[in-house]
Amino acid sequence: MKKLVFLVTTLAILAGILTPMSARALEKSPASPSLPQPGVQMAKTLSEITGVAISPLMGVGVVGAIQFYHAKTDEERARLPWFASPMFWVPALVVVALCFLKDTAGTALPTALKKPLDVLETVEHKISGLVATGAFVPIAVSLMHDAGIKSSSFSSLGFAAIDTHWLYNLLMTPVAMILFFVVFLASNAINILILLSPFTTVDAALKTFRTGVLATVVVSAYANPWLGAAWALVIVIFSYFIAGWSFRLSHFGLEFIWDYVTFRSRRFTPEPRANKLFLSRKIDKVPARTYGRLSRDESGDLVFDYHPWLVLPRCSLRLPAGKYETGHGLFYSEIMRVDNDSVKTMILLPPRYRGHEQELVKIYALSGSREVGLRAAWTWFKNILRGGTAAQAA
Repeated sequence: MKKLVFLVTTLAILAGILTPMSARALEKSPASPSLPQPGVQMAKTLSEITGVAISPLMGVGVVGAIQFYHAKTDEERARLPWFASPMFWVPALVVVALCFLKDTAGTALPTALKKPLDVLETVEHKISGLVATGAFVPIAVSLMHDAGIKSSSFSSLGFAAIDTHWLYNLLMTPVAMILFFVVFLASNAINILILLSPFTTVDAALKTFRTGVLATVVVSAYANPWLGAAWALVIVIFSYFIAGWSFRLSHFGLEFIWDYVTFRSRRFTPEPRANKLFLSRKIDKVPARTYGRLSRDESGDLVFDYHPWLVLPRCSLRLPAGKYETGHGLFYSEIMRVDNDSVKTMILLPPRYRGHEQELVKIYALSGSREVGLRAAWTWFKNILRGGTAAQAA
């Protein structure tokens, strides 16, 4: 419930800011003599918003191209919204086509060449999604109102002379933005999974799944507006229930991308008291990949402070007592809890901490450091090649 209250409040404020922008964009849009009935238009708008949320750049580009095609005169085209200008939708669809070619050839490309392209696509997806949330959704809601919502809802009650456009936008825009945002989070989480996956076949399966979901939205909306709206609502509800997971995964991926592409580990120095990192597993109802600060309290216990959704009031989690070590991995490192032969990863360290594991041992008074994952396997293999025994290599 707190999540929903936060989203409604935030997006209501954004709606109040963006409503005047939406109204001005609507005034520039050409009127259509054959607009659908209000209920049908609402159903189509729900499907449209859901489809754009799954693939923002392609969705906004396609919608813009359709509007440009239906505008028959130069005067009508001059009044089109920004996303219907060829200056936007032509480059947008070219980028989408290039991404499609990259994905088509993805299984044949080596991972070292494909992953940088996946990074660029992930950044593009996030930027276009945020832009669409603030710049496309309010205009789509306004166009739905222009299709006859106002007259059908108020004129029959004797309020035809009252301009309720601003009130409609103020009420409906936050709702539409919430729907768009939760679906976009789920779609962006798929992008992050693709980026983190080391296997091109898994990448292809995830992208096929996302494209298939998008295709079902388009096909169902084309076949019947109400069927399309019902299916879009199912996607929205499912996306809402995994919104927390999607948000944490998206932020986790963003931190890793930023650290890698900026080589942040070379100019990073850990803080002497508390450092930002991720939980690797669910601990006392605090979910995995929660982002926060790790520190030692006055009693010497490890304490993890975090803000749900990054901005809500601070919460604290005391990690279980025990022996802790840093694990030095090939791509990223971790903090582990060691209990005899049992080793559990408790904290995931973003890539900026690579090379700083010993500093963390001193800062948090940990028991030591060891190599883990592929790095440990490589060390074992090198020792075997040098003539050491398996026991020595381990």
